[in-house]
Amino acid sequence: MSRQVFFYDAPDRFVAGTVGLPGRRSFYLQATAAGRTTSVALEKTQVAALAERIDELLDEVVRRSGGNAPVPAVSPAELADTAPLETPVEEEFRVGTMALAWDGEDERMIVEAQALVELDADSEEALADAEERLLQDDENGPPMLRVRLTGTMARAFAKRALEVVNAGRPPCPLCSLPLDPEGHVCPRQNGYRRDA
Repeated sequence: MSRQVFFYDAPDRFVAGTVGLPGRRSFYLQATAAGRTTSVALEKTQVAALAERIDELLDEVVRRSGGNAPVPAVSPAELADTAPLETPVEEEFRVGTMALAWDGEDERMIVEAQALVELDADSEEALADAEERLLQDDENGPPMLRVRLTGTMARAFAKRALEVVNAGRPPCPLCSLPLDPEGHVCPRQNGYRRDA
């Protein structure tokens, strides 16, 4: 069976979003263009890492171009997207690995998210083979979402993604662990319950 690639070149919308209540949220990347939408699930830490790496890569593009690249220093306010994810959210796959690149010729950010691959832990050879396949554009590889964004769209994505990550449960002022609505057992209070 050939690899399924969900490709979006300059999508109408590419966002990170969540479904569920803080503490029980599911995180998604969602691309929309020409009446079709693709949603892939991932972990909160993956969303945060992706947003930070996009900002770092865009900063490097600006630095190397001497400020001549079509990349804004910050996300333009007019591109702020606060709308929820398109519904229904139908997960195509769970993200395992992600990759970023800058196409200098077309001046586009390329974001790739590949499906999580189950590996047979018994064989080191199988593990090495699977890692090698992930680094290649193998036609029999795992499903993949590939999105090409302008520098401006990439900045807007990163800003929203960080806001989504930080919109969860507030941190405990003593231990910085997330506070549930019903409170939590705070290690800094020797295990006594701390209310929200």
